[in-house]
Amino acid sequence: MDPQYSAQDIVRCDLCETPIPPMCCDICHINLCKVCVGEHLSDRSKEHKVVPFEERGSTINYPKCEKHSPKICELHCKHCNIPICASCVSSGDHDQHKKIDIMKILTRNKELIEKDLQELKNFICPKFQQASSKVPAQKAGVKQHSLKLTAALNKQGEALHKEINIILDLQKLLDTDDVCLVTEYTSRNEKFRSLPAQFKVTLPTFSPQEINREQLYQQLGSLSQLVITYPLTDEEAETTEEHGDLKKSPGVASSPPARPLSDKPRIITDILTGYSNKYHVSCLSDEEIWTSGDNNIMNLYNLKGELLNSVQTKSGNMPYDIAVTRSAGLVYIDYDDSSINLVSGTQIQTLIKQRGWTPHGLCSTSSGDLLVIMRSHDTKVVRYSGSTEKQSIQWDDQGKPLYSFGYHIYLSENRNLDICVADCYAGAVVVVSATGKLRFRYTGPSCTFPESICPLGITTDSGGNILISECRKNRIHIIDQDGHFLRFIHNCGLRTPRGLCVDSQDNLFVTERDTGKVKKIMYYR
Repeated sequence: MDPQYSAQDIVRCDLCETPIPPMCCDICHINLCKVCVGEHLSDRSKEHKVVPFEERGSTINYPKCEKHSPKICELHCKHCNIPICASCVSSGDHDQHKKIDIMKILTRNKELIEKDLQELKNFICPKFQQASSKVPAQKAGVKQHSLKLTAALNKQGEALHKEINIILDLQKLLDTDDVCLVTEYTSRNEKFRSLPAQFKVTLPTFSPQEINREQLYQQLGSLSQLVITYPLTDEEAETTEEHGDLKKSPGVASSPPARPLSDKPRIITDILTGYSNKYHVSCLSDEEIWTSGDNNIMNLYNLKGELLNSVQTKSGNMPYDIAVTRSAGLVYIDYDDSSINLVSGTQIQTLIKQRGWTPHGLCSTSSGDLLVIMRSHDTKVVRYSGSTEKQSIQWDDQGKPLYSFGYHIYLSENRNLDICVADCYAGAVVVVSATGKLRFRYTGPSCTFPESICPLGITTDSGGNILISECRKNRIHIIDQDGHFLRFIHNCGLRTPRGLCVDSQDNLFVTERDTGKVKKIMYYR
C-alpha cells in the first residue's frame, strides 16, 4: 500500500489499487477504476453489472434455476422449499403449491437476521459473558480444592509409611539380643486397631453438557458436589416459588422456568378433513398441517380448512403413519410393502425397506434422523440416518422386551432426546434415554391396574412435557419428562382423540377418530 495512505482506511480499485474508484461490479462485488472497467468486462465467463460506486448493492442477485439454467428464480415454492423460475411454473410441477415472491423471503429473513443479531448482541452475549466471567474464579476454587485433596493424600501416605516403618522396626527388635532396646518397647497395637483398613478419596468429576443455541447462556456443565446457578429474574423467582423445582432428567440441559398449563384448555380451530377412521397429523408449519387416514391420500390443509395439496402413496396403499422432516419433507409408512417413503415435491422416494421387519410408527428427530417402530417376531425402535441404521433399541437391562408385540405403537422424541413410545397393547408409555436405557413406564395417574390406559397417539412440546391421547375416554394425558402426571385435557368438546402433534408455539393439534376433524387446542396460559 502507498505509504501516504497507510494510516487511512481508503477504498481502492481491486485490480490496480487506484484510490477512490468511481465504479464497482455489483455482481462480482469488486471496486473498479475507469481504466479497469474494460478489463473486468472482458471476462465473459461470468455475468457482470458495472454501476457507479454510490449505487453498489442495488442489484438483486437472484439465484440461478437448477433445472432451467441460466434462468433466474424470482419465486419460491413454499411446499418444495426451493426457488423456482418462470419455466418451473409453466411446467406444471408446482400447480397446487403456494408460491411466494422471493424478495418477500429476502426481506423477511433479513429482518429476522437483524432481530437475531440484536438479541445476540444485547441479551445472549452479555449473559454468556457474565456467566463466563465467573469461570476463572470457579476454576481457581476447583484448583484450590484439588490442592487440598492432594495434601490430604500426601499426609495419609506419610502416615501409612510411618506405620510401615514401625512394623519393620518391630521386626528388628524381635531379631536383636539388645536387652535395653527390647525392655523399652511399649505396645501400640490398641491404637493401630482403630485405623481403617483402607482409605479412599473421591475426586470431583466434570460432566459436560451438549450446547443448545436456544439456551446457550444457561449451559456451562456441572461439577459433582458443586452447584452452578445463575441469578433468577424477579419473574423467574416468582414462577419457581409458585411451581416448585421439577426433577431434571440425567444429563439434560437446564431449561427456562416452566410455563403454567391452562386450567381450561380450549379449542381455537376446527378443521374437517373428510377421513373417517385411523388417521394422523403432523405440522408442516404453524399454519399448515399434513393429515392421513383411511385411504391412500395424504392432504395438506391450512388453518382455514382449505386443501393446499394432496399426495397419493406410491403403491396405492394406505399410509400407516406420517411425519414431517426438519427439511419440510413428508415421510410416510407403507405397511403393506414394509417401506418408508419420502415425498419431495411431486417425487416419492423409498428411503427404507427391510426384509422380515415391518414399520409401524415413525418420527423425525431434532438431529434430522428418523426413529421407526419395527415389528417382526419382536418389537424394536430403530434410528436411521437417511437409509442407514444407526441404533436399535429392543431390550432392557435385564434382557426383557421393552415393547409389546401388539399393533398401534407410535413414538416421539422429547427435547431431552428421550424416546417416548405409546404402546397401546401394553397399556403404557415407555420412555428410554437416547442411549436406549429405560427411564420409566407410565400407565396412568393411578397404577391400581397394570393396564389402565390405551394410548393411541403421542407427542412432546418445548417444555419437555409428553402428551398422550386416550381415545376411549376422550381425554389427553399431560406428564412431565420424568413421568409425573400433570393434568388431563378433557371436557373441552374433544371426542375420540387419536393423532397428536404440536406447533412451534406449543399449540396442540388433535385428530378425532370418529368425526374426521382436526382440532387445534391451546393448553398453556
